[in-house]
Amino acid sequence: MAIIVKNPQQIEYMRESNQIVKRTHELLERYIRPGITTGELDAIAEEYIISQGATPSFKGYKAHADIGFPGSICVSINEEVIHGIPGIKQVKDGDIVSIDIGAYKNGHHGDAARTFAVGDVLPLYLKLIEVTKQCFFNGIDCARDGGHLHMIGAAVQDTAEAAGFSVVREFVGHGVGQNMHEDPSIPNTRQPGRGPRLLKGMTLAIEPMVNLGKADVRVLKDKWTVVTKDGKRSAHYENTILVTDGAPEILSL
Repeated sequence: MAIIVKNPQQIEYMRESNQIVKRTHELLERYIRPGITTGELDAIAEEYIISQGATPSFKGYKAHADIGFPGSICVSINEEVIHGIPGIKQVKDGDIVSIDIGAYKNGHHGDAARTFAVGDVLPLYLKLIEVTKQCFFNGIDCARDGGHLHMIGAAVQDTAEAAGFSVVREFVGHGVGQNMHEDPSIPNTRQPGRGPRLLKGMTLAIEPMVNLGKADVRVLKDKWTVVTKDGKRSAHYENTILVTDGAPEILSL
């Protein structure tokens, strides 16, 4: 495993790409409402990312399938965990919508995901969204110079399970920089041993995926969309962080 430590110029490039991702999320939040299609959200995001001198990181990407991802963003609704393909599906009142965005500029990627509540959403689903977000923040408390990678996943798992939820195991966080996915893989669950030592200058995409029901997931026939096996809802929260000699810097906030 070769975890890349970024130099000051690379970190500035990472900040810029991640700020584009952050602003794209803020833009889409204004448009997510009952009746809009996932394809319309994708078009809005793509237009904005390009207007910022960047390109969508995900379009054509082949991380987990033999066909390139067809959208500019991932839009996953309710029981869809991650990698939902934008298209004609309409967002409905009561849905929870997870949106994952990547932007590539100056040779470096930004990456972040959010889950949004649409209209009148049940309190249990709102709790799922908030706990998933808290999993992220509890996890990154461990992401400090001299700390160890596996402490992050342990904190994520403990937070989710204390609330009565489960954590997806098959898909994980990752390093990010000049490549969309770099070492290390970052599980959201407790692992044997302490894992690699974290160093100042590492950039990591921490992304808890938390299910209302059981942790088991499956991939649909489109070879991309990941759904819960039990059909219960899932939430996703992700930011790219920079390991520092103190608290981590969240580049996409």
